[in-house]
Amino acid sequence: MSAAVSSELYAQVQHFYARQMQALDNGRLEEHAGTFTEDGSFALTPGTEPAVGPQAILEELRAFMKQFEGNPTQLRHHFNQIVLDPQEDGSLVSTVYALIVRTRPQEQPEIGVSIVLHDVIDTAGDRFRLRSRAVSYDQAA
Repeated sequence: MSAAVSSELYAQVQHFYARQMQALDNGRLEEHAGTFTEDGSFALTPGTEPAVGPQAILEELRAFMKQFEGNPTQLRHHFNQIVLDPQEDGSLVSTVYALIVRTRPQEQPEIGVSIVLHDVIDTAGDRFRLRSRAVSYDQAA
């Protein structure tokens, strides 16, 4: 079992994730992409090359969101079961279960996908940033 992180650090990571995902869910894609380091990578689709750097991540997000144009779908990312493993360099390896809920006007919310996020969080400096994120989809297993 890995060393535990403090309750304060755990809460700070939860706050980071909440702000990051609210930016995404509310269409603030630039803000979301800005939560990655300059050389941060985002592997949204298994088996494809990850987007590297905030600008490439922003382009990937814009391309992904095109599927919802003209469709009044609201996505909400719900994170839970966050496991944080501190690394010698001060970063954190984070594993997160997430459900993505889709809501449309006059319809019941539905779970879109169940995923696992594999993140490396850079804790240096004045704010957290992702060095990497790889997404795995439960239904693809």
